[in-house]
Amino acid sequence: MSIGPDSVVGIHYILRDDAGEVLDRSADGQPLTYLHGRGQLIPGLERELAGRGTGDRLQVKIAPADAYGEYDAGLVQRVPRRALKGIGDVRVGMRLQAQTAEGARAVTVTALSGDMVTLDGNHPLAGKRLHFEVEVAAVRAATAEELAHGHVHGPGGHHH
Repeated sequence: MSIGPDSVVGIHYILRDDAGEVLDRSADGQPLTYLHGRGQLIPGLERELAGRGTGDRLQVKIAPADAYGEYDAGLVQRVPRRALKGIGDVRVGMRLQAQTAEGARAVTVTALSGDMVTLDGNHPLAGKRLHFEVEVAAVRAATAEELAHGHVHGPGGHHH
């Protein structure tokens, strides 16, 4: 069976940046399982996997526009530390939820200077070209229940 809309797909992957640094990988021996065509993977990787089958191996480069988007300097802001009341021990690298006009947004603390805190609302991989090594471990049709729920059940899925 080849990968198409509403296929349940299991992949082993290694994700590297331009420098070859490993950014992420599937858990040892456990494929990442997802429902194809439902936006659960970045668009560029999902497009590259379409039509592939079990055992296929591929190496792909994905541009920022097809991954986590271009870096947007407009999503970086400096706020007084007092704006983060209730959060003790604010430190660089900390991920927080910020309330914005568009709703909750994940932000990362990128700098501390005196009583000012710099928050970056970009995804940590925004603006980066991603290099994936992927092996398709399994492909099957989704069950009616998985389609109704919009995610995979069973091993690698949400309901065990």
